[in-house]
Amino acid sequence: MTRVVIIDYGMGNLRSVAKAIGHIAPAADVVVSSDPRDVITADRIVFPGQGAMPDCMRELDLRRLRSTVIDAAATKPFLGICIGLQMLFEHSEEGDHPGLGVLEGEVRRFDNPVDPVSGARLKVPHMGWNGVRQTAKHPLWAGIPDEERFYFVHSYYVVPQDAAVTAGETCYGAPFTSAIARDNIFAVQFHPEKSAHAGLRLLANFIDWTP
Repeated sequence: MTRVVIIDYGMGNLRSVAKAIGHIAPAADVVVSSDPRDVITADRIVFPGQGAMPDCMRELDLRRLRSTVIDAAATKPFLGICIGLQMLFEHSEEGDHPGLGVLEGEVRRFDNPVDPVSGARLKVPHMGWNGVRQTAKHPLWAGIPDEERFYFVHSYYVVPQDAAVTAGETCYGAPFTSAIARDNIFAVQFHPEKSAHAGLRLLANFIDWTP
């Protein structure tokens, strides 16, 4: 039985992620846990979350999960969601705060984005459905059409130092990286658990993925 551990560091509604994974993989053992021992023994890791980078990093450290998450990102099929994507990078403008440094690059705030067609100023946070252009082939995109729409809620976005890790882009005023892939890591800015059929398909692909 595949054991999927959703890392709980006290930020965000993790139950919706667990429910979505349980729906597409009823035979899997899905566990929401803040215990490093559960992360170590898991077959697959999901690293979601919502909130501000400084708060998320503080809560992660309070639960002594930092080194465990870094190790898991190096050794197991690993899916980051929303702030779980941003925390993988070196630094965030949000609170001028360091991240985990698993990936090189930074997290920046949307700076007065403007609709390129109408010229209208776009609201921050970026909230709602938007398309994702698949910039690299990957098993987690299997069965998902290019430019499929997913659900976003965020004010910050990642800027990888190595453009080769970008697996998906979304336009909000200008294109930004909305999915990354490297080795056993796949991480997305959008919320697959809130993205209807396409999101469930991505989660199902993650369960079947053998990096």
